Amino acid sequence: MENQVTEAIYSGGLLKPLGAISLRESERVRLIIERTMTSETERQLALERLRNGIAQMHFRSSGPLPTRDELHDRV
Repeated sequence: MENQVTEAIYSGGLLKPLGAISLRESERVRLIIERTMTSETERQLALERLRNGIAQMHFRSSGPLPTRDELHDRV
């Protein structure tokens, strides 16, 4: 069985898919609930959190970087 991805709206205790899904009647499935951001403000806050997290990371190399030839000699 192939996985399907669609968005849904939770209303009245039920999840209502926004796209077509191909399931047999009474077929058992596993759901992974992932909230989607609905407003530009939420997107901007998430982007700010991401940038702050990246700024706190220290991806720095100590020492010289390998040359192109050294990288290709790893075979």
